[in-house]
Amino acid sequence: MGKKILVTGGGSGLGQSMARKFAELGATVIVCGRTLEKLQGTVDSIQKDFSQKAHAMVCDVRKPDEIEKMLDQIWSTGPLHGLVNNAAGNFLSRFEDLSPNAVDSVLNIVLHGTSYMTLACGKRWIAAGDPGHVLNIVTTYATTGSAYVVPSAMAKAGVLAMTRSLAVEWGPKKIRLNAVAPGPFPTKGAWEKLVPNPQLEKVWMKRIPVGRLGEHEELANLASFLLSDYAAYIQGEVITIDGAESLKGAGQFSFLGDYMGEKDWDAMKAKKPAK
Repeated sequence: MGKKILVTGGGSGLGQSMARKFAELGATVIVCGRTLEKLQGTVDSIQKDFSQKAHAMVCDVRKPDEIEKMLDQIWSTGPLHGLVNNAAGNFLSRFEDLSPNAVDSVLNIVLHGTSYMTLACGKRWIAAGDPGHVLNIVTTYATTGSAYVVPSAMAKAGVLAMTRSLAVEWGPKKIRLNAVAPGPFPTKGAWEKLVPNPQLEKVWMKRIPVGRLGEHEELANLASFLLSDYAAYIQGEVITIDGAESLKGAGQFSFLGDYMGEKDWDAMKAKKPAK
């Protein structure tokens, strides 16, 4: 790969998995977040498993001054080639139970943090005339909304709108922007907050046509492709990776697969169509 890539929220979960895959493919990886111990764990695993350069940098994406300070350090050794906006926050709640601070806790990380980081990197690429790649991690409900995770739906929809808008505005400046919309990919900590009991997980599994949850390497492979030169003509796109979960929910009659067995379908076939 030979590129320098920054992954926000790279200390755990999908951010860590993507960072490890980029390093495995030859990229120099920088992971940032608020907890040095987590970030260092990612860096140590990369250096141990792939003997590849990796760096941990503490940065709160909600704070533009910390972003500027970090990017000045990164650019001091050469420009960044790719940015993965992965840092996020989410939890289940009825909207009427939330406080303004609870809403802001998600919006500030996901929407504001992503826009601050993208803006700061974009200004540097544009000033130097350098190409740049931005990959935003959104969700399958960024286009539809979703009950019980309303702040996340609001924030991710905004990030997707930014992705598509800047793909046009910054395309002539050699900056590519795309998004990935993951379905259910279990991550330690976050998964328990969103799927708080085994019964709910069983219901969720029935919603996924391929019959399983996503594996981190599958998303990391997709992210690696989108950041690579092989995807140079892909611009302003959001690619869903969810085992067709969102398609099953969108189809008006898709729920029949959970309730009609072979006997039911045989009975349907036996009925003659009305003339």
